[in-house]
Amino acid sequence: MKKSMFTAAVAAGMMLLGGAANATDLRLSHQWSNSDVRHKVAQIVADEVAAADVNLEIKIFGSKSLFKPREQYTPLSRGQLDMAVLPLSYAGGQQPSYNLTLMPGLVKNHDHAARLSSSPFMEALEAKMAEDDVMVLVHGYLAGGFAGKEKCITKPDDIKGLQTRAAGKAFEQMLAGAGASIASMASSEIYNAMQTGVLDAANTSSSSFVSYRIYEQVQCYTPAGDVALWFMYQPLLMNKSTFEGLTEAQQAALLAGAEKAEAFYLDEAKKEDANSVEVFKKAGVEIAQMSDEDFAAWRAIATETSYKAFVESVPDGQALLDMALAVE
Repeated sequence: MKKSMFTAAVAAGMMLLGGAANATDLRLSHQWSNSDVRHKVAQIVADEVAAADVNLEIKIFGSKSLFKPREQYTPLSRGQLDMAVLPLSYAGGQQPSYNLTLMPGLVKNHDHAARLSSSPFMEALEAKMAEDDVMVLVHGYLAGGFAGKEKCITKPDDIKGLQTRAAGKAFEQMLAGAGASIASMASSEIYNAMQTGVLDAANTSSSSFVSYRIYEQVQCYTPAGDVALWFMYQPLLMNKSTFEGLTEAQQAALLAGAEKAEAFYLDEAKKEDANSVEVFKKAGVEIAQMSDEDFAAWRAIATETSYKAFVESVPDGQALLDMALAVE
């Protein structure tokens, strides 16, 4: 009897040890605070995985606490980091094709962005990610607009002669093509630059316009609405080999969490744009809207500047650009 009890205890101990051995911790890095929508996206995946009880835990390291923002892609591709939420264009140095994910006029609105995420264009980008041992768990775009210190900016003629801050190299190329003078700086520097007269206009994300209180320095705001120029792809990525090394149950839990997070991301991205409008209105700032004709005029300039530069610098750039432009 004692022997059988001992055998049962050993067996139970082995099962516990086996369970502990199969438990996996994943490290997820991002640059934002816990109140940011991108952190919330990561947290949904982590919470859903925890609730699935599949011996998998996602530990989130936000606020640049694990890696610097632009240094996350390389460790992710090498398996030194398991997961990351980051603007894919940050890795444009490693894969120049990623620069298409921050390109003026490629995305018109959030629903169009969602269609792009499930298109052959995105499949082509994901194939390039796979070469780096990286995969997408959650697709997501965030939008932005324009703000003018003295005037509204909706069409190319409005920016002519203005000292302007743009969000990204491709946007600088397009705005310069429209006759703007470019001042490169972080979005966190826009407020002071406008206050001191260095900037006449700025282009950045809806959330940055609010968080940096740009409404205190401008007369007019052109938000992302039915039509917008500025969209930035900011997915939740994972090391592909790490994912493939998980159990089927763990993979299923991750994918289920990702599906829930992606729906949340799209909804919240729209809310951020709407919220920015309310904040600027409350501050007494005029709200302008970009028309389809305005959008077409900007895209025509982007075609001759940003798109042309991209195609000339990326071997399969024209094919990728055509795939993106084919998505209605």
